[in-house]
Amino acid sequence: MPTVNIVGAGLAGSEAAWQLAKRGYKVKIYEQRTKDKKTFAHRTDDFAELVCSNSLRCDNVNTAIGLLHEEMRRFDSLIIRSADENKVPAGSALAVDRDGFSEYIRKALIDTGNVEVIREEVEKLPIDSDEKWIIATGPLTSDSLSHSIMEVSGEDKLAFFDAIAPIVFKDSIDFDVVWFQSRYDKQTDGGDGKDYINCPMNKEQYFEFVKDLLESEKTEFKEWEKDTPYFNGCLPIEEMAKRGENTMRFGPLKPVGLTNPRDPLVKSYAIVQLRQDNKIGTLYNLVGFQTKMKYGDQQRVFKKIPGLENVEFARLGGIHRNTFINSPKILDQFLRLKSHKNITFAGQITGVEGYVESAAMGLLAGRFIANDFEGIENKELNNKTAIGCLLNYITKNHEEGSDFQPMNVNYGLFDPLEEKMKKVDRKAAYSKRALEELVV
Repeated sequence: MPTVNIVGAGLAGSEAAWQLAKRGYKVKIYEQRTKDKKTFAHRTDDFAELVCSNSLRCDNVNTAIGLLHEEMRRFDSLIIRSADENKVPAGSALAVDRDGFSEYIRKALIDTGNVEVIREEVEKLPIDSDEKWIIATGPLTSDSLSHSIMEVSGEDKLAFFDAIAPIVFKDSIDFDVVWFQSRYDKQTDGGDGKDYINCPMNKEQYFEFVKDLLESEKTEFKEWEKDTPYFNGCLPIEEMAKRGENTMRFGPLKPVGLTNPRDPLVKSYAIVQLRQDNKIGTLYNLVGFQTKMKYGDQQRVFKKIPGLENVEFARLGGIHRNTFINSPKILDQFLRLKSHKNITFAGQITGVEGYVESAAMGLLAGRFIANDFEGIENKELNNKTAIGCLLNYITKNHEEGSDFQPMNVNYGLFDPLEEKMKKVDRKAAYSKRALEELVV
């Protein structure tokens, strides 16, 4: 029975391992993190650790990301299975208890009896190996392996900054000021539409908050980092403030769909939301509050938010540099390195952005290799499914000559609908077509 080597025990690596191990193939996972050695973004050595938000975003099948969830469920995705088993209240979003999520994935992989974990760093791309390799090192690929990838591919690596939001202890929040409510009272299964903690701001408080963000002390970038762009889907909160004084009010601090029960006739000028971060409900994260502020200013500024004046932080925010390859130039349609077909890439390093998107590429990488072993022809995926759109974006559908940048799943990647219809009906039509097209 052939062995597949996977570099990285993150979302993509764990998903790829599952797709192979459950079909009986031996898998060796190489993970550089140990109990004593972490990256600057990770805090544990767990499988599929969520380093930023604990949300896998909207689970409604009539959204592009919710459709991707459902497609992956039909492919028996371990990542989505664990998310479903470890979900916490979050309105229409699929948010998870971080520790339970990771532990479920680790146990499921080890229980197959086909997965061996090797705690050591892979420093060079194994181009001369006779075995199959999946590189799923994610955005925090080590410098040595990054340089090896550049040497082999002939392409300079691309990079962008990603930021992490703070997490606070629920029992330190002032519930005489805040209230529980999901926007428009949206409910999770069995929920009551009260999944988020809401902190109201009046106009004066909001503009003082904007001023504090702009004047706060930020993390200084090294010289080689200064030209690195941000990914728009994960902008630091202070970067939003720089883009216009009302930018946050139309983003994470938008007050629409929320009513303060203590003063229902007065509309809040802005509202900060907190989302449950663990299953027992003791931790909450500040939604959309990724930040590059230094720790002292984070505590000073965020404690000015109404209801958080005496809050205690379980984790402060941070920022890290992400790395991804120029996939459209160096990968084939099955995620293999064009110059060395024994090497497959998966996850965020390929240029998809987001937890679920990264796991989806791990799912495909594992399935493609398992099919090769079994003599099953891998067919090219079209742009009628969410997972096919993502694969094609990073391997062949990117506009030639333009800068390749990370991409979340979105309807702009799909083939247009064959029939004309009202805008309100299009999302359901996209989903219906995709699930009819999906071949598992």
